[in-house]
Amino acid sequence: MNNLIPLLVVIPMGVAFAIPLAVRMNPRLGELLSILTALTLLVISLFLPSQEIIYHIGNWPTPDGIDLRVDGLSKLMLLIISGLALVVGIYSVGFIRQFTGHYRYYTLLMLMVTGMNGVVLSGDLFNLYIFVEIATIASYALVAFGGEHEDLEASFKYAVLGGLSSSVILIGIALVYGMTGTLNLTHLASRLDGHVLTPTLQFALALLFCGFGLKSALVPFHTWLPDAYPAAPAPISAILSGITSKAIGLYVLVRLLFNVFGITDDLLLLLRWSGGITMVVGALLALGQWNIKRLFAYSSVSQVGLIVLAFGFGTTAGIVGAIFHLVNHAVFKPLLFLNSGAIEIAAGTRDLRKMHGLRSTIPVTATTHMVGSLSIAGIPPFNGFWSKLIIVVAAVNAGFMGWASLVVLMSIVTLAYQLKVQTAAFFGSNTRSPEVTPSIATGSRSNAEPLFMAVPMIILAIGCGALSLLTLTGLDEPFFVASAAEVLMKGVFTW
Repeated sequence: MNNLIPLLVVIPMGVAFAIPLAVRMNPRLGELLSILTALTLLVISLFLPSQEIIYHIGNWPTPDGIDLRVDGLSKLMLLIISGLALVVGIYSVGFIRQFTGHYRYYTLLMLMVTGMNGVVLSGDLFNLYIFVEIATIASYALVAFGGEHEDLEASFKYAVLGGLSSSVILIGIALVYGMTGTLNLTHLASRLDGHVLTPTLQFALALLFCGFGLKSALVPFHTWLPDAYPAAPAPISAILSGITSKAIGLYVLVRLLFNVFGITDDLLLLLRWSGGITMVVGALLALGQWNIKRLFAYSSVSQVGLIVLAFGFGTTAGIVGAIFHLVNHAVFKPLLFLNSGAIEIAAGTRDLRKMHGLRSTIPVTATTHMVGSLSIAGIPPFNGFWSKLIIVVAAVNAGFMGWASLVVLMSIVTLAYQLKVQTAAFFGSNTRSPEVTPSIATGSRSNAEPLFMAVPMIILAIGCGALSLLTLTGLDEPFFVASAAEVLMKGVFTW
């Protein structure tokens, strides 16, 4: 099993460089290679064990060599990354052909997957930073892929703030190395365990929190996200919101706090307030939006806040609820962004005030969007309800009645703006004649989504239902997040 671990980085990186050569023989090979690669990564991730295993590159022992680490949490993240890459790859076949040079899109997508997998597997801070940069640089290009003024402006803003966060992270890593003499996460955790952090290390931790907080889009570091997500093509918005910001931001942040530096009451307080403020600001800003993709972007900010808030409870139930909601968010939010791509082309606009009656035009989108809306709002029996229920119960059990009430209130706000989308886009009379509604794939006249776009939306909608059913196997601790939560609950890495 150890020999499978490096393949999760090597395969997508190799395919990324092979696609420009392959498309010279057949332009369709880019699509095929990306889908097959994502499927291969998914199969490999499934076969990895949930217990901790470490791959030593070049057989150099820890901490002298480079380690790739797999445990319950990293395996779960790998499954989400490869699963979403597969769904997005299929959807892109029916969507991305409207852009020129679409083979470059698949190259960038594979590089993004390479970076995310590398971040999840990295056993040291420096290589983690390298993989973060690979993923983010690919995402800058993908946000600007449309080539329009809005796309380029959003990508530039994303790149400037992303570069700032990367600089802050690098300074933090340098300070950590200067004070401890190591970058290996396990070795670093052993040196910090049981010791009070010096002022320099406290400053380094603050820099890392701010840097990865920006990549996670925590308020007030969220300003890049409402521009980047709407500007990106719909499938890229889906993978950015579903997993990219979580893998290169939230995942790293939680790993550092719980498994390396060691969680404290002060850090838990910081997580609760950062998450709570982010949840409220994101939800209220989403409520006032009429641009459908911008609305979903602010909604992503709010959901990230909810996850961080749950981690801040510091209890077993809170961690389980946070990870479970992260999994749910990786299903229903990509579904909503894929829906937005179909809606935008069918309606010819992103403005909800200019859409009506699209239910008959794009029936698969209408049906799956209803599932996604009810899931993210936490309406029973959909999957979002169960993760939010666990988070609320965790807050009550920990004595945080105010936070529990706020989670319920923000769920009502979420339902309000999702109902606004449903009412504006799918109900009422169609203001565009069906005879002139453009086909999503070709620009010809058609009244339905192409198969390659419909199937991924159906898969994600089924995923919402499946996660809800799987929850009933262990409501207090769903089995598919139990091993991931255990990794954080056990505290710092042991040497």
